[in-house]
Amino acid sequence: MTNSTNNVYLDGNGHLAIRPIRDASGNWTSGRIETQRTDFAAPTGGVLRIEGSIRQPDVDTTNGLGYWSAFWALGDAARPVGATNWPTIGELDIMEAINGRGSVWATMHGGVWGGGPPFNEPIGISSGEHPVPGAGTSFHTYAVEFDRSTSVEQLRWYLDGNNFFTINSDQVPATDWSNATHHGFFVILNVAIGGAFPAAFGGGPTAATVSGQPMLVDYVSVSTKG
Repeated sequence: MTNSTNNVYLDGNGHLAIRPIRDASGNWTSGRIETQRTDFAAPTGGVLRIEGSIRQPDVDTTNGLGYWSAFWALGDAARPVGATNWPTIGELDIMEAINGRGSVWATMHGGVWGGGPPFNEPIGISSGEHPVPGAGTSFHTYAVEFDRSTSVEQLRWYLDGNNFFTINSDQVPATDWSNATHHGFFVILNVAIGGAFPAAFGGGPTAATVSGQPMLVDYVSVSTKG
């Protein structure tokens, strides 16, 4: 990841762009951007919603192996220590997409590394792969809601306004749930190249992986009610 405006920039059409680039030597650079605020939290008895309108990189499985785009939120306690307290402090993956597959994964991370069910870290509790038609050619809305308005709290993930994955607090040990959710979050957008997740679905990057296809972000909003 770099701080170069070749990798993170405004595209001239009102969109944030995050673009991975391969240089003449075959080395990749890309970018990541985070909110300065770390206090996005669900009020007691209320609801937190984090939403973004995103066009995934315009690649497919023939030229996109290794691409790993993400829209996610990390517990506020991670920033002062470089996330050495992960996964206990909680992570909500609102949108992860890999290898040009035209799909999305939603995931909650918590508990401890190697701690077994229900998190099985570093895997987390995941939706599995969910199709996103036109993921790289049109904008889609991806959102997560943390609902503390009922006795059994809920995390709900949405694609274009449709709820496709839910985790209830009674699926997770109470202390793990509280440690992972009852605090502020900061929001992160990035595109990585390579890593364990793309590797689990065919690897990459390869010689055929195209350089320069950005993830475009139309907006990100954070709201609360209650």
